[in-house]
Amino acid sequence: MKQTKIFYWITTGLIFIMEGVLPALTSQTELAKEGISHLGYPVYFGNALVVFKVLGSLALIIPQVPKRLKEFAYAGFVFDFVFASISHFAVDGMNFQSFFPLIFLAILGGSFMSYQKLETKAYTTHSI
Repeated sequence: MKQTKIFYWITTGLIFIMEGVLPALTSQTELAKEGISHLGYPVYFGNALVVFKVLGSLALIIPQVPKRLKEFAYAGFVFDFVFASISHFAVDGMNFQSFFPLIFLAILGGSFMSYQKLETKAYTTHSI
């Protein structure tokens, strides 16, 4: 159980930093605006994406957030990573930038699996 908690907090912490903290701090830089435009998206889409990333990462990291809301946040990040990868493949071809979101998809999967394991353990412990 302790190993699962450690794994959950490490993977979820990485998602929080990369999808919550960094976008919040860098979304208005010229590099970020050029990056979103390079993929063919309008700048306002990038702004909306950052808002949802920050809210989703907060939903994952705050323990008091209801399970259903956390699951929506996980689903939103799955879409985010998959479509980020597709966008980079379509615009830039096959390179590291195209695979990078899939690395975070794997980290997110680890976070989700450990979250489910912790929730199942908590449920069975409380129901006895």
